[in-house]
Amino acid sequence: MNPTFTLHATPGKWSRPEVILIFGSSFAVVAILVIVTSLLFRERDSATEFAARTASNIVQLIDADVQRNAELYDTSIQGMIAAWQLPGIMAIPSQMRHLMLFDRSTAAPYKGDLLLLDKNGSILADSTSLVPRAGNFADRTHFTAHRDNPSLGLLVSDPFKMRLGDPDWCISFSRRVSSPEGEFLGIASGAMRLLYFNELFKDLSIGKDSNVNLINTHGILLARQPVLDGNDMTGADFSQQANFQRFLKEGSGHFTSVSSLDNKERLYTFSRVGDLPLIVVVGQSVEEVYAVWRRTTLLVGSATSILCFGILWLTFLLRRELRLRQRAENGLAHLAATDGLTGLANRRRLDQVLKTEWARGLRSGQPLSLLMIDVDNFKTFNDRHGHHGGDEALRTVAATILSRIRRPGDLAARYGGEEFSVVLADTPLEGAQVIAEAIRAAIEALPRFANDEHAITVSIGVVSHVMRPGDTLSTLTRIADQALYQAKRKGRNRVECGSWTSHRDPLVT
Repeated sequence: MNPTFTLHATPGKWSRPEVILIFGSSFAVVAILVIVTSLLFRERDSATEFAARTASNIVQLIDADVQRNAELYDTSIQGMIAAWQLPGIMAIPSQMRHLMLFDRSTAAPYKGDLLLLDKNGSILADSTSLVPRAGNFADRTHFTAHRDNPSLGLLVSDPFKMRLGDPDWCISFSRRVSSPEGEFLGIASGAMRLLYFNELFKDLSIGKDSNVNLINTHGILLARQPVLDGNDMTGADFSQQANFQRFLKEGSGHFTSVSSLDNKERLYTFSRVGDLPLIVVVGQSVEEVYAVWRRTTLLVGSATSILCFGILWLTFLLRRELRLRQRAENGLAHLAATDGLTGLANRRRLDQVLKTEWARGLRSGQPLSLLMIDVDNFKTFNDRHGHHGGDEALRTVAATILSRIRRPGDLAARYGGEEFSVVLADTPLEGAQVIAEAIRAAIEALPRFANDEHAITVSIGVVSHVMRPGDTLSTLTRIADQALYQAKRKGRNRVECGSWTSHRDPLVT
């Protein structure tokens, strides 16, 4: 097994190009999603506003129609009161009196009975007959309201079913009849069949699951189209429902809410009808309102998702290529800094590390130690075992040296030929001596190569120095080299230490 050294290990760490690529792509995807989402929500708001404007136009048309009819009824009622209060009205022939009282009532569509009631609720005059029909309406809420409150003007009643004639749902427009002294004399009222509103609403095109409603300020439903499941809900009380409370509070506007009747979400557009106690409400199905927007959202969302996934996929591919390229570059850099035979750092890498550690030691004030190692009598060994045997011996020596270096920051390198070097940062002379002796002993203890009678041994020169300004790296290597040759001269297979006694001339001991 060939010993190796790590040039620089950064497992799992992203390179700068990877960081730029990933964050740039992520930012682009997020920006696209934010922009598209913002545009889609703006389109949704536009769909809401368009639907609300459309419904508002319908509300305004209904509002104008209801007010016009209310004015017609009020004109008829006020004319009836004015004619009744003419002196000598009862002396006029009944046919003429009937014409004077009710001649203005013919213009109102779907009109019901116009009645003049006395203070007891009995009929004094009847639009349908020269001879008033028998009937009493003292129990009607609009009658009692006028009786008890002289200040009421035109009053619109809650819906009721007619007692005379066909029992249709109606509302009553009524006014109080008072004497010159303010005494209650009765009321004048005109009934309007709610069938009119149902017929009016039927002609409106508002979409599936949508509806038009007329409701009074008491929360009583007057008309609704289309009817819900065929059930006539006229007269239903919605006064306690949250939606009605909002209609009543805001007066006009639009909002989205769930119907209390069928639990479907609708866009409600509503408005108060002039000064009348009536509210027109158009409820549009949210499914209809946002149908086009949802189709657009599906198409745009799908296209955007494909685009974003495409960007992320390309990012993944580019990142993979960057990693492959980085690995290739690291591999080339490793090869450029590695000795091909032993797997240790080569001379070029050794020089780089020495310069780096020298500069760092100069800043930190920590000692730097250097070991110079030479295989003893290697030429003779090479002659006995050939180049192949020599190469195998060098690999074994390199592996042994590397096995005695414990710290990640230490470096073992092949200096050249059969020479090796070990750089020990932040290591004093005593520590360097211990490591050098461990290397020497381990190599000496190696099994004999091919039953050779001579063991493989090494001589080691050691130097350790705390750098000061003015010191040079070349001096350090020269001292280590001289210590190595001192070990050679003293018999080989030994460790010798060099000392740094001056900046100019190293003395070898």
